[in-house]
Amino acid sequence: MPSIKFYKSIGNIQNLPKGKIPEVVLCGRANVGKSSFINSFFNRKNIAKTSSTPGKTKSINYFSINGQFYLVDLPGYGFSKVSKKEQEKWSVLIEEYFSKSKNIKLILHLIDSRHEPTKLDRLLNEYINKLRLNYIVVFTKVDKLKQSEMAKLKNGMQKMLPGLVFGKNAFLYSSVSKTGKKEIKDFLTKSLNIKL
Repeated sequence: MPSIKFYKSIGNIQNLPKGKIPEVVLCGRANVGKSSFINSFFNRKNIAKTSSTPGKTKSINYFSINGQFYLVDLPGYGFSKVSKKEQEKWSVLIEEYFSKSKNIKLILHLIDSRHEPTKLDRLLNEYINKLRLNYIVVFTKVDKLKQSEMAKLKNGMQKMLPGLVFGKNAFLYSSVSKTGKKEIKDFLTKSLNIKL
């Protein structure tokens, strides 16, 4: 099982880690289940703090995976109860991260499978494509879907976000049942040329 260790938390882009360690970025709207994804994917209960209050992560959190790469957890976006000033601060931090970090190898864009991608989800998808960064979309919380809803999701991915292909750059995931864990693990192993 891969080892995961919390490395550092930054609230200022000047504090980006030095060196050339590859980075796998985790991003998505507040309450999409990023912390649950980290804990379940790496079989650790509380390595990433989960909260019933969306928008809790206010900084960029780095986790070291097997000393081979960083998993970078970005603050969730789109939480209305956070002040506009705070939202703008997060937005600037995230944009600066994407433009300044030279070590991004892959982005995992998490989207709640129960809902249509939001306007912010679509904007992030366009932004990632514009920067020509490698990414996959992970549809979370699929344990809450009926079989018919899951089939509809798979069949409708292309309409939701053009360019998505199930099993290639789009995956289903549940932190409860671990659905999709093996597929995503295999994808990471091959695309990063690492052992997990």
